[in-house]
Amino acid sequence: MATVTFENVSKNFGDVVAVDDLSLDIRDAEFMVLVGPSGCGKTTSLRMIAGLEEITSGTLRIGDRVINDVPPKDRDIAMVFQSYALYPHMTIRDNLAFGLKLRKVAKAEINTRVNEAAASLNLTPYLDRKPRELSGGQRQRVALGRAIVREPAVFLMDEPLSNLDAKLRVETRASILRLHQKLNTTFVYVTHDQIEAMTMGTRIAVMNDGRLLQVGSPQELYDRPVNRFVAGFIGSPAMNFATVQVGSSDGSVSLKGPNISVPLPPQFKETVGAAGRSLIVGFRPEHLVLGPVTSDVATINARAEVVEYLGNEELIHASGEAGDILAVVDSSYRVRPGDLLEFRIPLDRIQLFDPETEASLLIK
Repeated sequence: MATVTFENVSKNFGDVVAVDDLSLDIRDAEFMVLVGPSGCGKTTSLRMIAGLEEITSGTLRIGDRVINDVPPKDRDIAMVFQSYALYPHMTIRDNLAFGLKLRKVAKAEINTRVNEAAASLNLTPYLDRKPRELSGGQRQRVALGRAIVREPAVFLMDEPLSNLDAKLRVETRASILRLHQKLNTTFVYVTHDQIEAMTMGTRIAVMNDGRLLQVGSPQELYDRPVNRFVAGFIGSPAMNFATVQVGSSDGSVSLKGPNISVPLPPQFKETVGAAGRSLIVGFRPEHLVLGPVTSDVATINARAEVVEYLGNEELIHASGEAGDILAVVDSSYRVRPGDLLEFRIPLDRIQLFDPETEASLLIK
């Protein structure tokens, strides 16, 4: 059973706390993504699973086995790094087989594992080539294959796609997902790219400043972020934010700011607090609408400054008294720089945050 469990794990480098009291249960056969900005502690957490970093405090388990002091070679893991780290003088076949030869696996078994891994990653035609004769995407698949032949209990991947161009990242992402479905093994994947996290993870763990902020499915993090950081980090383009004040008129509560008016969303009616209180309102670029909306809406006025044509969509960079705004709208609107726009936002798409704690006001 290949579960991975962090129990109050911390890692210090001198006075620097890289990972702070991390508690996380990674389920058997799950594709868990650790995501966050550079320096948030995600790679250090992965390296502690691999045994490449010692744990300062806490307990780390694979299955029921405590691995705090277990040597890396005895942890039944395989790791894929950002760099391919292939042996340039060896053929692809020998690169795939090298780790098994060191473990003195029988030759027939090595051939079987290498051929199966090559077939699953479409590398069979390249087995007799050297790494320099392969593209970047093919080399990354060789690095994946070298991990596959190990048949580990847990796969660890540290930003394996960051060296690839956009098209190859999409292709290799699909290859890794197919691999996970085929092997039905636990994957722990580190990335700073929230698009990779959203498209690949069974669950996502968002980290910042060494602390775990939220764990959940991609949809949970997108729809119900626990704080402003998670809301702004998950989603592309990033969520818009504006400051509003709670107001009351004729018994109804509303939220108002410069060029923005928000009727109180029903999901926040018990948490907005007293009139005069300042709040942070969040709304995603893809939820801004220029046309009519049948449901209750918030409105925000802005002037288009830059319009990026994306084919079926336009990415609008707009500005107003509420601040800079990003919006993704249908390209049929043909927005032009300088246009005055009135955006509408369905109330069920609104997020509200406390300006001091930055915690979400949505009742869990």
